[in-house]
Amino acid sequence: MDETRIQDRSGAGEPGIAELNERPPGHEARIRGGVATPAAHDSGMKHVTGAARYGDDEPELPGTLQVFIAMSARAHAKIARLDLAAARAAPGVAAVLTAEDIPGENDYSPVFGDDPIFPPLQGECAVVQYVGQPLFAVAAETELQARAAAKLAVVDYEDLPAAISIDAALAHADEAGEDLLPAYEMRLGDAASALEAAPLRASGRVEVGGQDHFYLEGQIATAIPMEDGDVFVRSSTQHPSEVQHNVAKMLGVPDHAVTVELRRMGGGFGGKESQPALFAAVAALVAVKTGRPAKCRLDRDDDMEMTGKRHETRIDYDLGFAEDGTILAADFEHCVRCGYSRDLSAAIADRAMFHADNAYDLKAARIHSRRLKTHTVSNTAFRGFGGPQGMVGIERAMDEIAFLTGVDPLDVRKRNFYPAIGEEPAVTPYHMPVTDCVIAEIVEELEASSDYRARCEAVKAFNAGSTIFKKGLALTPVKFGISFTTTHLNQAGALVHVYKDGSVHLNHGGTEMGQGLFVKVAQVVAEEFQIDLGKVKITATTTAKVPNTSATAASSGSDLNGMAALNAARTIKDRLIAFASERYHVPKEQVVFEANRVRIGNDEKRFSDLVGEAYLARISLSSTGFYATPEIDYDREAASGRPFYYFAYGAACSEVVIDTLTGEYRLLRADILHDVGRSLNPAIDMGQIEGGFVQGMGWLTTEELWWDDKGRLKTHAPSTYKIPTSNDRPDDLRIAIWDKGENRAETVYRSKAVGEPPFMLAISVFSALTDAVCAAGNGRAFPRLDAPATPERVLMAVEDVRSQ
Repeated sequence: MDETRIQDRSGAGEPGIAELNERPPGHEARIRGGVATPAAHDSGMKHVTGAARYGDDEPELPGTLQVFIAMSARAHAKIARLDLAAARAAPGVAAVLTAEDIPGENDYSPVFGDDPIFPPLQGECAVVQYVGQPLFAVAAETELQARAAAKLAVVDYEDLPAAISIDAALAHADEAGEDLLPAYEMRLGDAASALEAAPLRASGRVEVGGQDHFYLEGQIATAIPMEDGDVFVRSSTQHPSEVQHNVAKMLGVPDHAVTVELRRMGGGFGGKESQPALFAAVAALVAVKTGRPAKCRLDRDDDMEMTGKRHETRIDYDLGFAEDGTILAADFEHCVRCGYSRDLSAAIADRAMFHADNAYDLKAARIHSRRLKTHTVSNTAFRGFGGPQGMVGIERAMDEIAFLTGVDPLDVRKRNFYPAIGEEPAVTPYHMPVTDCVIAEIVEELEASSDYRARCEAVKAFNAGSTIFKKGLALTPVKFGISFTTTHLNQAGALVHVYKDGSVHLNHGGTEMGQGLFVKVAQVVAEEFQIDLGKVKITATTTAKVPNTSATAASSGSDLNGMAALNAARTIKDRLIAFASERYHVPKEQVVFEANRVRIGNDEKRFSDLVGEAYLARISLSSTGFYATPEIDYDREAASGRPFYYFAYGAACSEVVIDTLTGEYRLLRADILHDVGRSLNPAIDMGQIEGGFVQGMGWLTTEELWWDDKGRLKTHAPSTYKIPTSNDRPDDLRIAIWDKGENRAETVYRSKAVGEPPFMLAISVFSALTDAVCAAGNGRAFPRLDAPATPERVLMAVEDVRSQ
């Protein structure tokens, strides 16, 4: 993408969002780093040189205590006795804190109030519910002293029945008469009757495993006691406002007594949305109790045992279809493993249902979801927020329909796409019309550019001549809804200062976790003022500047914060236009912002000079900005509405080869075409597409979480938990941003979200593995392959199809 898509922003009048977002083709860029420019990540050089400062890199104040959180060794048990005398007397220990030391509410949950910081030590609530649950905290001069002291504690347990697996959770729930959260259902038409009338049926089950976030920077928080009982917290979090609220709630003080700040995270992926509040609360409690700064930092093993994962999901599907593969009805049953508490599971399980259709027009559908309690860590947000799990179900069904009809899987998919723009729109199972569907056009282009048809024939020829190695090929689509499905979260604020020398200070409620949000929002501000990107200072996210922010999640970071920053900059720009118009006696229409200068009638000034004059004239050069996503509303009780502002689309074609003797496999080639609307920053977006695809491939192929029957996570380190490496990236990886992309919704410069949608492009790898396993059985049986499709599972699937 070149720079010719940047439009000059004149100050004429007060255009609406739609006018602001239009960029006529052929307009030349005249500022460095404006919107649509492939500008480098603002911290890119710092990342590769090690100069980027994360939570653990900040200099410690003298007297900073190191905090270790002791964890439960039982999955479900009463705490019969907890003796901490020896721990408190250990060398270097300044404090040992339990639930009894919490002055406010003993809870760090995001919604439901069921996540105790530490379990109570008395009464019926003195129960632990997963291995790794925090029991107490030790604060000492060094981390080693804190760890050593924690080992001196005496803990007596009385074991209780524990449900670890989905099967055990179902049995426990059926016996108790309730799930962790109420079941939920979406309906479109009469699916049961349509299924009965369908000439053909495909039914089956696919198990979709969880996933650890495996962020490079683990959970960390530092707390500093301030005057008047206030506390300053640095937290590696995607949701500073939630951390602020939970710390204040725990301390029993107003929110204004707590300030939360961070400059960047070393990765988040959803794992730092709700659960960082625990570590910030513990650090703040130590700081307030001791009057000394405190740092709580987890190592990798403790982090993996203590924090939540992607929700494991079991999907049973039953689809009715015609001989040509046209779907007539669909029925899905979701069983979602939530863990011990509710966390964000309600919204995550809902989103799995919202995406059970993926890109397909289901004429009649029933989607039923159960949310199950297990005595394992409480699962939480993860890139895609449940959407990927829902999509895997329908894509597995598509592959089976293709197998049963003998129709090419891509043709089955294409036959069932939602109608294109301009055609009569179809509605989703939650009754939202799909009016912006471009998936057919994207798939058609990718089919041609990837040479899909010829490669299908080449794969068949290869398989016919190869006994041991078998290839598979698949092309799958993605349609992903963009917005928080909890409507009130779709809001953002920003704060922009223009200093009298013409430099700009930018702050907003979004957080930077490596995804490039900060540089994108800075580009929006630079574009509005028509100044070089280098003149916009990107500053740390802090609750002291922008209050009541939503999490940086749901792929909405640029949509929300970009528009809020645009509105703030626009306010200041309008003041400058009004000032120049009055001072130089020209109509407002003749005050035009150009590259680092402002044309005023027939004269011209540097931007910095006009700003300096406005300062002397006592014109305000600071403004807040606010944005709330319009046109969204969802009635959860009726399971009907418009939960998404728009959809993002994409497609991927993956080719794999498997070794039928070992189950080992390689991704040989991947072709990706993805829609990001009008990209704010093509370089950043390309990185997000590649990173999302590879991370999704890891979820579906190598990243296996395994608990033993005692509820102990055995895959809690890189030695046993296998994330993708550079060696897993295919040698032939072809990624393109769809050059026809343009958001029909009025987003910032008509861009589309790019954080989560590319993750689901990796489903093409899973489908390609299914295709290869099917070839290993000479197409006689449809494979039953669950995710992650580890070599062991691939080998078992090969043996299964060959036995049939």
